[in-house]
Amino acid sequence: MSVKTSGEVAAIRANIARRKRWDLLFGLLGILALALGLMTIATLFVDMLIDGWERFHPEFFTNFPSRHAAKAGILSAWVGSVLVMFTTAAVAVPLGVAAGIWLEEYAPKHWITDIIEININNLAGVPSIIYGLLALGLFVYTFNLGQSIRTAGLTLALLILPMVIVATREAIRSIPQMIREGAYALGATKWQTVKHHIVPYSLPGILTGIIIGMSRAIGETAPIITIGALTFIAFLPPPPITDVAPYLSFEWLSAPFTVMPIQIFNWTSRPEAAFQHNAAAAGAILVAMTLAMNGFAIWLRYRLRKNIKW
Repeated sequence: MSVKTSGEVAAIRANIARRKRWDLLFGLLGILALALGLMTIATLFVDMLIDGWERFHPEFFTNFPSRHAAKAGILSAWVGSVLVMFTTAAVAVPLGVAAGIWLEEYAPKHWITDIIEININNLAGVPSIIYGLLALGLFVYTFNLGQSIRTAGLTLALLILPMVIVATREAIRSIPQMIREGAYALGATKWQTVKHHIVPYSLPGILTGIIIGMSRAIGETAPIITIGALTFIAFLPPPPITDVAPYLSFEWLSAPFTVMPIQIFNWTSRPEAAFQHNAAAAGAILVAMTLAMNGFAIWLRYRLRKNIKW
């Protein structure tokens, strides 16, 4: 073993000190960038709260849109958003999770699978307006589904489907290989391993990706406008639950609709200052809904990971 001279030791120490300074500088830049982003979001959110504060009362949530700003509300908008998000989740979640599991656990590794994976990754970055144009030609004109809640749900499901697939695959990839090997060693089949081990252990990551995708979909405007969402609607879709057997109704899927982003767009296009206050209040509510969904995703991931026993 060679003995280093005092000059070599000093050079090593100087190199370590220089790298520590660079690490400190990089950490400070990261904190600065994070603080800048948080301050921007907080400033916009507080500004909307201040502008729309006078509109935060129960009637704002229970009134329909109106030509009179003081009487206008977001009832049809938030109900439409809830129904569209329910339809989106009902389509995108099972398809996305199933596709992710198949690609990661069952799909053979050849050039066809590689093409599928490349296209899924590319689709995750396609602008939302492209999905709107696709839905207009496919769902509205080809399948004659009309400008309805089901069309909006299918459109947004296509939008977030690549995100759900990618999130599912990444969550499954994070599972150690020893989990699979241990299950196979005990005689479990492929499906039993996936059902009882892979999916439960990867569930926190899958749910996080689903909720983040849904939080993106709830704020989308371009594809919804493209398929013909109404900018002014003063009625609600038929209720999904009725008092007549079989107590479930699917007529609401064919009903016209509007959503929160469309209602905000409608109000911001009006010159009256009172409608701008309505738009600010609705925007603050939409931002709060999005932040709540992302916060719920973080909390859910923490709780599920805490309960997992490897």
